Amino acid sequence: MIPGTFEYHRPATLADAVKLLAQYGDDGRAIAGGHSLIPMMKLRLATPAHLVDLQRLAELKGIREEGGRVRLGALATQHEIIGSDLLARRAPILREASLLIADPQVRYCGTVGGNVANGDPGNDLPAVMQALDATYSVAGPSGKREIKARVFYQSAFVTALKAGEVLTEVSFAAPPAGQGWAYQKVKRKIGDYAVAAAAVLLTMEGGTCRSAAIALTNVGDTPLFAEAASKALVGSKVGADSIGSAVAAARGITRPASDMRGPAEYRTHVAGVVVRRAIERALARAKGA
Repeated sequence: MIPGTFEYHRPATLADAVKLLAQYGDDGRAIAGGHSLIPMMKLRLATPAHLVDLQRLAELKGIREEGGRVRLGALATQHEIIGSDLLARRAPILREASLLIADPQVRYCGTVGGNVANGDPGNDLPAVMQALDATYSVAGPSGKREIKARVFYQSAFVTALKAGEVLTEVSFAAPPAGQGWAYQKVKRKIGDYAVAAAAVLLTMEGGTCRSAAIALTNVGDTPLFAEAASKALVGSKVGADSIGSAVAAARGITRPASDMRGPAEYRTHVAGVVVRRAIERALARAKGA
């Protein structure tokens, strides 16, 4: 449980951080809160020779609304998400999901950037960002670019980030008023990863679902955006039939591993349960219940 030896770097600017990561290549890793990387280092599943600490980079901090989009700096902590009045009004699903991440000690240090950029299929915020159709802003040796959350994840711990790139910001269009939301998670104990979890956003208009987005956590090699399940709700009254169709479609894309959280068949079943619960809770909130 002791990491290998490494050199520690604490750059003062984003440009310096990018330069260091590009210089050290596969031997360098960015670190923010450290709650994803440090446990892997202790288990020798990650053995970087150079750690590049991003905590001095003020441009990666803060939560704001600008240009019709909600913007979270990569160093915004889960504690800050929970306490943000802006997010409570504009994207309360982020608070609901963040409250289910690990425990308060972790949430004080864990960052949104680390949670979404690490590529761990068990992390909670990636599925929420897919439901929000968020965009990740990254900076690297070749400049800046943007990547949609729905195409960012490629396999377990493999993402669209290129060598030397740093995720700097997460942004998404400010959701419409009256949108219903829910993040439902089943886990074995406090602090554990999900057996399965689901993020649901939906908007009702005149009793009919105008838009819906469903995404799943920890039931595949990546977070899963359930496109067919989302479409099953749009244009419906979100009754028993359409909910059943959405649940079946969501379960159909799961590929969980059999592990300490249960056999694959059980975890697929739980995925269907949390999707149903999340739809029903989001619907109640959209109707003002």
